[in-house]
Amino acid sequence: MTTSRKKTSKARTSAGAAVSAVAAAESPLADSTQTIVAAITAAIIEHRLAPGAKLTEQKIAAIYGVSRTIVRQALFQLARDHLVTLEPARGAFVAQPSVEEAQQVFAVRRMLEQHLVEVFCDRATPADFRALRAHLKQEQAVVGRVDVTGRTRLLGDFHVLMAQRTGNHVLAQILSELISRCALITLMYQSSRAAQYSSDEHVDILKALEARDVAQAKALMEAHLLATESSLLYHPRTSNADLALALRPDAA
Repeated sequence: MTTSRKKTSKARTSAGAAVSAVAAAESPLADSTQTIVAAITAAIIEHRLAPGAKLTEQKIAAIYGVSRTIVRQALFQLARDHLVTLEPARGAFVAQPSVEEAQQVFAVRRMLEQHLVEVFCDRATPADFRALRAHLKQEQAVVGRVDVTGRTRLLGDFHVLMAQRTGNHVLAQILSELISRCALITLMYQSSRAAQYSSDEHVDILKALEARDVAQAKALMEAHLLATESSLLYHPRTSNADLALALRPDAA
C-alpha cells in the first residue's frame, strides 16, 4: 500500500471512530429524551395529566435526573405532536384542543379507519384475530373494574393494534398520534359514562372483521367513531396535576 493510501485509510478509520464516539455519547441523551416523551405521552393518554397542566422544566429535570436541555428537547417533540403547547415567557403546558380541532381529529380518524378496515379484512390472519381477541379480553376486564386510567389506554390501543397487524407501520404511527390527541379531547369533553360503551362496540367490530364483512365492519367503525364524537359535551374540563405524582415510574 502506498503512503498516500495508508494516510487515506488512517483518516477514514479516525473519522469512523470519531463518528462512533459521537453516536455513543449522544445515545444516552436521546434515550433520556425519549423516556421523558414516552412518560408524558402515557400520562396524558391515561388521564394522569390534564389539559392545561403546566410542565415545568426544572421539576421534570429533577424527576428524571437530567438537564433542562434534555427536558426542553422532549417538550419540543411533544409540541410537534400537538400534545404540548409552548408559550413564550410562560413555558410548556399540556395542550387544550379546541372544539374545532376535536371535530377535525375525528373527521381524519373516520377517513383513515375506513381504509384500515378494508386492509385488515383483506390481510388478517388467524393470528391477527387472536391478537385482537386477547386485547379485547384485557380491555373488558379493565372496563369492568371501572379503571379509567387503563381503560383509556386500552380503548385507543385496539385501533392501533389493528393498524400494526396490517403491517402498515406508517398508518399505525399516524393513528397512534391521532389517538393520543383524542385522549386529550375525551379528557376535556367526554362524559365518563359515555366512554364505557366503546368496548362493546369493539366486540361488534371484531365480529364483522372475523366474518370478512367489509361493509358491516366499515359501518360499525363509522358508527363507533361518530358515537364517540357525539358523546363530547364541549364544555371543557381542565385542571392541573402534580408532576411528580403523574410521572412517577409506578403511575402506569
